[in-house]
Amino acid sequence: MFAKLTSARSVLAAAGLAIVTLFGALAPTTASAAIPYLQLNASEPKYAAIVIDANSGEVLYDKRADSPRYPASVTKLMTLYLTFEALSEGRLKLTDRVVMSPRAAAQAPTKIGLRPGDSMSVDEAIKAMTVKSANDVAVATAERLAGSESRFAALMTLRGQELGMRNSRFVNASGLPDSRQISTARDLAILSRAIMRDFPQYYSYFSVRGFTFRGNYIKGHNRLLDSMEGFDGLKTGYTNASGFNLAGSAVRDGRRLIAVVLGGPSTAWRDNNMEDLLLTGFDVMKRRAKGERTTIAANIYEDDPSGPIQRPSVEQGDGDQAGLKIVLTENPHNPGPMKVSPSLRAAQATAKPAKKAQGEWSVQVGAFKSKSLANDQLKLVRSRFAKVVADAEAAVEGAGGTFRAQFQGLTADAAQSACSALKAKRVPCMVLSPR
Repeated sequence: MFAKLTSARSVLAAAGLAIVTLFGALAPTTASAAIPYLQLNASEPKYAAIVIDANSGEVLYDKRADSPRYPASVTKLMTLYLTFEALSEGRLKLTDRVVMSPRAAAQAPTKIGLRPGDSMSVDEAIKAMTVKSANDVAVATAERLAGSESRFAALMTLRGQELGMRNSRFVNASGLPDSRQISTARDLAILSRAIMRDFPQYYSYFSVRGFTFRGNYIKGHNRLLDSMEGFDGLKTGYTNASGFNLAGSAVRDGRRLIAVVLGGPSTAWRDNNMEDLLLTGFDVMKRRAKGERTTIAANIYEDDPSGPIQRPSVEQGDGDQAGLKIVLTENPHNPGPMKVSPSLRAAQATAKPAKKAQGEWSVQVGAFKSKSLANDQLKLVRSRFAKVVADAEAAVEGAGGTFRAQFQGLTADAAQSACSALKAKRVPCMVLSPR
């Protein structure tokens, strides 16, 4: 298979830039960016996901995996794939310079912020894209490799087709909003696997949590790198039109899984869903190895997010574009308060008061659209797992239209232990480090 792939690339390379130039000439201009390429069905939930075995490519779970979605900054995976390709072929070196053009410097945040004419090394450029999701650097890299972003975008689409990404089209290198730039969860999983397969020597860039550039430390957006054991990449993304996206991968017991989550309503919801999919996937693979017939879908609670996306995009490395708003249902509504049985209320009333907190770590057990729902979740977890969270303080933190149910004031070891115990009982949770 690899021989055929190499042959196909040789044919494309032999054609030179002629094909790319043709496609580049036909690529949309900035002035035409407001013309929709595809109108997504507003009544369809924007959530889509897939889980695959990185070794075999077997699909272990999919939900709307072939439905068109806006990839946002997950787009940069293709920009990085072509960068790694140039490095492996000797057309580029990590010490080469990427010069910031006026057009690249003018890109919307998030960005490194170099002035036109200034430059950075290819190594720094890769880190700027993987860690900060810098849009200006993505454009400058595209120009460095193909002469212009439009030519590079045409090459992105061609390479995607070659890799098997049948339902993807790229018109820019950054993932900034453009209604014609679409992909699917399946296509992005194919791309993620291709990066690991074709350029394993560069995969470690996706696990970089932060880097120092000109005296300033730049921290990344991918929180699962800190909170989930074995998680080592790949790329976050967000725009108003896409929702919160993440292409991720993790290793457990020598087995690697890849998952893609698109259209989440918040960072926390997306991260929790990614972790649930991967952990359930590892559990399913272990049970299947023992002869048990089971699937991820049979072992995970599926609940599509509802309500409008309300978070700003700067944190995730994309800018907003007026007119590209995402609504997850036709008539968003807040669910009613969670019912708590009399027996649970009795348990809450007789439960011993929590001990005084000793640390600065937290365990998050959910993110909700109302404060009352978050409080109900805390009470429910406290009543069922009093020993597990006995040393924690229950708290609700509101941010961006969501309310996060957390048990705070734990040490790092206590937080990890508590979350592990909750997950063993199928209670989703996330360990949060001190801010």
